[in-house]
Amino acid sequence: MATVTLPSDLLPADGRFGCGPSKIRPEQLAALAASGSALLGTSHRQPAVKNLVGAVREGLADLFRLPEGYEIILGNGGSTAFWDAAAFGLIERRAQNLQFGEFGGKFAKAAAAPWLEAPDVRAAEPGTSIAAAAVEGVDVYAWPHNETSTGVATAIRRVDGDAGALTVIDATSAAGGIDFDVAETDVYYFAPQKNLGSDGGIWFAAVSPAAIERIERIAASGRYIPEFLSLKNAVDNSRLNQTLNTPAVATLHLLDSQLQWINGNGGLAWAGARTAESSDALYAWADAASFATPFVADPADRSPVVVTIDFDERVDAAAVAKSLRANGIVDTEPYRKLGRNQLRIATFVAIEPDDVRKLISCIDYTVERIAD
Repeated sequence: MATVTLPSDLLPADGRFGCGPSKIRPEQLAALAASGSALLGTSHRQPAVKNLVGAVREGLADLFRLPEGYEIILGNGGSTAFWDAAAFGLIERRAQNLQFGEFGGKFAKAAAAPWLEAPDVRAAEPGTSIAAAAVEGVDVYAWPHNETSTGVATAIRRVDGDAGALTVIDATSAAGGIDFDVAETDVYYFAPQKNLGSDGGIWFAAVSPAAIERIERIAASGRYIPEFLSLKNAVDNSRLNQTLNTPAVATLHLLDSQLQWINGNGGLAWAGARTAESSDALYAWADAASFATPFVADPADRSPVVVTIDFDERVDAAAVAKSLRANGIVDTEPYRKLGRNQLRIATFVAIEPDDVRKLISCIDYTVERIAD
């Protein structure tokens, strides 16, 4: 299908709206380039890199307003590795996993490890959410703060009636973009390639004293735990401002720049207001449009950082995304496994709200001409 040429004055200043890896601000790249040989190509056991890890840990602690006793730990491998690490070193007997999209389901599969009892998986249809509920024998309650595949965001609060269990939250597409109370969690884990404007391949977690006690107790229990997936190793190395094996130093530097930017502008409250401004503009447009509607029907479930918009049968969303891409507006395609006639648009904190408003005008212009 032919593409629509967009007028130059209609185009956003930056056309990156992907849900991850996401837009990295030019200022972050400039800061990385300016670091020269001070960090890249040097030993990760020497002060320069360890100081960088320490700065990132402090920046995250400030961002999340960590309560007394909470710590920031990190390890290589991204959130995918963390799911397996949790199965080895965080779930004692059984987890309850909430599944309302792709990524909650992936943790549920990891929690079905043969040395654990089968997880209590509670599923909801994509585009809706489901709440955790106390179940005897469950010692970890786990769900995503924001389901990247569907654009559903959830409330973060502990499960009533189960004081001894841990609340474990997948925050990869929420961290740094949605305000919340970290004291309502025991483990808030994420990779930094979304709101935190960095790259993948490393995970971070804000962990409570109860989580640290659990990690240390399981590590001392005799359970087999691969060294690379040992959360006890992650705790011990993080306290030394290092990782077990070599980290991606450029990833850490980009993250440090992003944390300085967010914290310098007002922290998580500022970031949450900024993403809400962008996402609210998209939801209001979709609610009013004759050919589109928000995929997430309940406004209480709608994500402020990942917006999914369904198109009716009159408009081919794939053709719209293809035409936008030809004009330099990229990565608006839906999550592939959903198979819906929709666009998925990131409104992460690095994305300018004015660019989101420009995007809306570009979609309208494109749809009008494709429909013709």
